[in-house]
Amino acid sequence: MEYVDFYEVLGVSRDAAADEIKKKYRQLARKYHPDVSREPDAEERFKQINEAYDVLKDPEKRSAYDQLGANWKHGQDFNAPPGFDFGDGGSFGDIFETLFSQGGFGNQGFEGFGGFGGQQRGGFARKGGDLQTSVRVDLMQVMRGDEVNLTVNSKNLNVKIPKGVKDGQKIRLAGQGQAGAGGGPNGDLLIEVSINKHPIYSIDRNNLILELAIAPWEAALGTKVNVPMPEGKKIQLTIPAGSQSGKKMRIPKKGMPGNPVGDLHVILKVEAPQAETDEQREYYEKMSELFEFNGRDKLA
Repeated sequence: MEYVDFYEVLGVSRDAAADEIKKKYRQLARKYHPDVSREPDAEERFKQINEAYDVLKDPEKRSAYDQLGANWKHGQDFNAPPGFDFGDGGSFGDIFETLFSQGGFGNQGFEGFGGFGGQQRGGFARKGGDLQTSVRVDLMQVMRGDEVNLTVNSKNLNVKIPKGVKDGQKIRLAGQGQAGAGGGPNGDLLIEVSINKHPIYSIDRNNLILELAIAPWEAALGTKVNVPMPEGKKIQLTIPAGSQSGKKMRIPKKGMPGNPVGDLHVILKVEAPQAETDEQREYYEKMSELFEFNGRDKLA
């Protein structure tokens, strides 16, 4: 197991006080939260930051980590932290003898630390492997934060979909993976979320996009149009006179849930109705006489 320096992850010194560690954790958690960060490795950094803080905020865990390094929790495949020296002729057993003789594990003793005692006398406890699966959900399920049912290894699980989860993002369910060995904890279940295509909305980060078709006379003269909102209601949107295809109109706070909440962007699309009768064709001919169209000037 590769040694990860939790102090380096949080950017604090090894003798940092609890208040300093807490302050630094909050700063980094806000910066790398997957819902707001645009960093490519935000999800992994956020996971490391939380893991580091979980250990360093707890005096007993911190003490064990300072002495055992990467495998402070289970003790397998010991990797010493930087600066830890076996000494001349020292051995793995010497380290434990030194730690226990110096009270390195507090009052827990050999039986209380990470499963070294009891049933673990013949070997070290190991965490079970992680399992991976996927789930397809509709956009509205993501908007509401619905629960979905999954069957993994013949086990039924009710999984709550976090509001505003991104397409391709993974949900971690602790303890729902493979069983641990030697009394070790179970692994985790990683669920990759795929969002089905919606009939009218598309997703752009935290924003929703809606293409709104309008007639040429609506674009030219202006009009009011009822636009459906994701929660099911409709609002009246005023289309300004002289609008063109591609014009974007923003409706704040009507996009994906999250921090911050996204917006709904309505993109106008001018569509000319098909002339199906003689009268309709005459109207188009009259328009061609009344209006000068110079939209292709730039192609000359």
